[in-house]
Amino acid sequence: MKTVVYAKGDGIGPEIMDATIDILKAAGVKLNFEEIEIGKKAYERGIMNGIPKESWDKILEHKVLLKAPITTPQGGGYKSLNVTLRKTLGLFANVRPCKSMAPFVASRHPQMDVVVIRENEEDLYAGIEHQQTAEVVQCLKLITRPGTEKIVRYAFEYAKAYGRKKVTCFVKDNIMKQTDGLFHKIFKEIAAEYPEIESDHIIIDIGAARIADTPEMFDVVVMPNLYGDVVSDITAQLSGSVGLAGSSNIGQKVSMFEAIHGSAPDIAGKDIANPSALINASVMMLNHLGDCKSAEKIHNAWLRTIEDGIHTADIYHADSKEKVGTRKFAEAVIARLGLKPEKLNEVSYDKMTPIKLPEYIREIEKREEKKLVGVDVFIDHPSFKPEQLAEALRAFNDEKLSLSMITNRGVKVWPEGFDETFCTDHWRCRFDQTNGKAVESKDVAKLLCRLAEGELDAIKTENLYTFNGERGYSLGQGQG
Repeated sequence: MKTVVYAKGDGIGPEIMDATIDILKAAGVKLNFEEIEIGKKAYERGIMNGIPKESWDKILEHKVLLKAPITTPQGGGYKSLNVTLRKTLGLFANVRPCKSMAPFVASRHPQMDVVVIRENEEDLYAGIEHQQTAEVVQCLKLITRPGTEKIVRYAFEYAKAYGRKKVTCFVKDNIMKQTDGLFHKIFKEIAAEYPEIESDHIIIDIGAARIADTPEMFDVVVMPNLYGDVVSDITAQLSGSVGLAGSSNIGQKVSMFEAIHGSAPDIAGKDIANPSALINASVMMLNHLGDCKSAEKIHNAWLRTIEDGIHTADIYHADSKEKVGTRKFAEAVIARLGLKPEKLNEVSYDKMTPIKLPEYIREIEKREEKKLVGVDVFIDHPSFKPEQLAEALRAFNDEKLSLSMITNRGVKVWPEGFDETFCTDHWRCRFDQTNGKAVESKDVAKLLCRLAEGELDAIKTENLYTFNGERGYSLGQGQG
């Protein structure tokens, strides 16, 4: 019999986990449950990521974790437990279904039924940040081909398994042409492999606006990490409440299922928390494990409970029938196991096919031809004007590398800049190959040595490459 490890977490976590486990057991699921400790108590013992070794061992042994919300202490160098779990265990796909249950739960969008699939490991959440000057800090946005291929393919496989008709890609590749451009490019490549599923692309800003206004135009949406974090919360709230939404975090070997809301310590121990998000996460877990019959049974019982007006305080309204606490809500769901909703659409998972997990296979022989053609040198200087800086830097041109452009905050300020452009102390100085001559790494090193001898503070470099002859770097804003 499969064993699932579960963590009660902090705040309201123990209450909603007890309620959820009671429902799972009452539904007769063929699972063993083993509790582990993570969260506040572990942090207080000096475990900086909140996960004791013995808990890691159990997660790695059993591969499935059902997790209640936890509290990460502020400051002190403590690491986010959620981020640690997702990245350490390779949980590349975050999946959040958001479906309206109007009129039983208030929503402006009664037809809403959207699944947000978010890349879960990279993008700006790689957490690579540096302060470079007195005025400028940076965060590196990393989009990889393997990471993108996995999440996009998972989105199409999810759509196929759940009978969804369309997958939409949200990116901002009109601005971030390299990073978001790669995500969009790979999306189009993979979409072509699923001709039976409609696909489209939309810029993230108007996409988020349309989700807020007309979510019924979307079915499955897939996007990089940061956008997905924001959009999935917006979508969950639009469907009724963030407090109702569960999510899954899927990896090649390990999966985690969780409520998306916080630990709400202000209401902990008061028996008023809504366990619905964790109940829905457990339904996702059962489908992932192939027990679709139990998932369907619990989900329909939960829908019937909502439909019958048995509501916790957070969703209680004038037309609700009874306000209940955490335990009573769980008892109401248990009492309705085997029943189906009469007005809300019942769920049916009997035709669901297993989701094929995508695996990226690196093909060495197909790697692109990479050619060094220049370097961006970032200079820290608080008082230079663009023309003054250009004059100083041009003295370091040689037969291989020559200054071609200076930008500040991405905007071209030399040559032909504008006095109106505000500049900080952080200058990107582009040296391109002189007259098309081949550039080697040692040429970049020689340039940096010359700059150091000239007492110019080169704080960072980014080599400029072409790949199969295509430019692998962005132009400056305003550069022709």
